[in-house]
Amino acid sequence: MLGEQRGLGSEGAREGAKAEEIGVSLTNLQKVEKLQSALQAKAKGSPDFRFYSLYDKLYREDVLAVAYERCRLNGGAPGVDGQTFEDIETYGRERWLDELAEELRRKDYRCSAVRRMYIPKANGKRRPLGIPRIRDRVVQEAAVIILEPIFEVDLQPEQYAYRSGKSAHDAIRKVHWLLNTGHTDVLDADLSGYFDSIPHSQLMKSVARRVSDKEMLHLIKGWLEAPVEETDERGNIQRTTRNRDQKRGTPQGAPISPLLSNVYMRRFVLGWKTLGHEKRLDAHIVNYADDCAPRAHLNIECGAVQKMREGPSEPTYRRRLQTTPSCVG
Repeated sequence: MLGEQRGLGSEGAREGAKAEEIGVSLTNLQKVEKLQSALQAKAKGSPDFRFYSLYDKLYREDVLAVAYERCRLNGGAPGVDGQTFEDIETYGRERWLDELAEELRRKDYRCSAVRRMYIPKANGKRRPLGIPRIRDRVVQEAAVIILEPIFEVDLQPEQYAYRSGKSAHDAIRKVHWLLNTGHTDVLDADLSGYFDSIPHSQLMKSVARRVSDKEMLHLIKGWLEAPVEETDERGNIQRTTRNRDQKRGTPQGAPISPLLSNVYMRRFVLGWKTLGHEKRLDAHIVNYADDCAPRAHLNIECGAVQKMREGPSEPTYRRRLQTTPSCVG
């Protein structure tokens, strides 16, 4: 998706299979990948460049078509409006996408409240999920299509979550390599409530480092500040504006959230290295989502813990960091 342009022959056959798998035309997929390649090439070739013309790409027919199919394949519960993908297909997919594109073109689009749901965790607690309506999911996924190749260039190699070509297995392999090279002191660090605690001002500053398009920034801010709606035990609907009031948090479950969480986490990983903690402590970070496990040589554990709790640049990391030291060897 974000690699070099592919040729014909066997590569073309693979493209056709990929397009068929996600239910979009080969032409749309090729156009989107060409756009992504161009954006990534510009980002890679100009590290300080700020993209000023991105919003108009959101309502391109090919971008919205691919975004819709990605969301449809992911499935999920309906948002606060109750609309399902079956409803959209009955209404007419092309008609629905055309109307959404026109809303974006006229700048009439407004995000709706996020539906709050809870799923059980292994520790007996519940993880809150924010479920946007399908309309918002599709626009967010379109934004991911456009923004991901730009920020992918800047993400650190220690970050393994939510990235094309990287996985949890890659993170495990990196941990295994570090263990085999003598880094047997392990700190299992978890940023408690990470998605709910990301400060909007600092996150938007991280996004604006690469994006100057005011319309795109306005959209992202709107998604971050969207009200949350949930049904209490008595069946009453409650709506809160916690994220807007506290100016922090991004709904875990929204298509844009994984990318934004990686963009913000980059500050921590990059700060750990540029401030000299990695070299001085010989402690190397392996990050997956809100988990961060530095591997170090023996007898420096306390120093690494202290530096992580101090945080390289962000007070949020200091407040939310939970560490579980362990020794392997």
